[in-house]
Amino acid sequence: MSDGGPILRVFEVRTKPGCIDKLLESFATTSADVVQNEPGNRGYFFGNCVQGGDNVVMFVSVWQNLEVVKTRFGQDWHQSYLPAGYEELIEECSIRHFNVSDGWHVHGRSEGEV
Repeated sequence: MSDGGPILRVFEVRTKPGCIDKLLESFATTSADVVQNEPGNRGYFFGNCVQGGDNVVMFVSVWQNLEVVKTRFGQDWHQSYLPAGYEELIEECSIRHFNVSDGWHVHGRSEGEV
């Protein structure tokens, strides 16, 4: 397997009861601001678990390679980065990184197509 990337940075969260909508709103603004327009960032997506995880959400950012992740997040790149106000919404969280260099098969999509 190649080690050149892309890298998925997966932030998985179990929210405190009643906080899922607020955290998803924060993902759309605050978390997006943390990654978008950063050198080496190729995009992001987020959503909530659809089965067996009522309070589970994730924010996934896509990066060119691991070096740009380390540059953006510094020596603590392997730890969750929590913007101000997130701790009050989160019960527990984790961060993981996945090299998807040989498994990256995303097809193009047309406007309005999922």
